[in-house]
Parts: sequence; C-alpha cells; structure tokens
Amino acid sequence: MAELSAVRHELRTRNLSGSFEEPQCISPQKDEQQTLAVPFCGSIQGGLRPGKKITVMGVVNADPDSFDISLTCGCGDVALDMCVRFEDREVSRNACVSESWGEEERSIPYFPFIAEQPFRVEIHCDHPRFRVLVDGHQLFDFYHRVTPLTAIDTIQISGSLTITKLN
Repeated sequence: MAELSAVRHELRTRNLSGSFEEPQCISPQKDEQQTLAVPFCGSIQGGLRPGKKITVMGVVNADPDSFDISLTCGCGDVALDMCVRFEDREVSRNACVSESWGEEERSIPYFPFIAEQPFRVEIHCDHPRFRVLVDGHQLFDFYHRVTPLTAIDTIQISGSLTITKLN
C-alpha cells in the first residue's frame, strides 16, 4: 500500500491530466506520448454515472510485476483500485473511503493477462456496481462503496504495461 500511495502522490504533484469524453477515443499520437505515459493520471469529464463505460487498451510488459487501474475522487477517495499481480495470478480490488481501506476482494474465474500480449479492460459503471470485462469476458463485479458516482472523476494507471488507447 505504501508503494501505491507514493505513486498516487507523484501523479498528483506532476498534475498530469487528460480528458475523457464519450465516445471519442484517445490514442497516442506524436504530440500525445507524454499524455499517455505510464504512470498516467487523467480526468473523467463529468464524473461517472450509470451507463458510462471506461475502456483501457494496452499491452502487458515483457517481464511484468503488477499494474494498477484506479478510479478516484480527485486526490481523495478511491472508488475502485484494481491491482493485477502476475506472480500470484490475481486481480485484487478495493476502495478507500475517508482514508480507510475496505476489505480486499480477490476471487476471479480466470487470470486473463499474459506478458507481451494486448488486452482490453472495460469498466462499466452500473447503478449498484462496476462490472469489469477483459477482452469481452466478465472478470468481476465490484459494488460501489463511494457515492455520489459523479464524484469519481479521475483515472490513474501505473505499473507493468503500455497504454495504447483510452476512452
């Protein structure tokens, strides 16, 4: 957790930002390479709401350790912290509300990530939960612990991956 906090602090102090407007996709161009550099921090315009979807497309690094995709309320609460750990072949999920981490969830039906292979993570914001799909297959549901959903206005991505497209 200390390493994750250090990355979040670095992201905040570097003040990186991007804009997510549906249905436009942002993909790296020559002048946008810095915007999608990892670690990445970008704003979700208007925050989340039921029916909104965030898609992260990328490629896992050659010798991966882990990577994180987090949806946060600016620099405050963490609505969803998804940590992919390759050594343990697990995808943990958690939330931090009022500086207190909740119970971590780890159960998944399969481990979908492979070194040097592309992936597509879709995070669907539904009324009671986030539904997360990888390459079109449901991986897990994570019930909301942060409200209101519109306060969830930031995405942070870090770790052993390259981002190829966001929307």
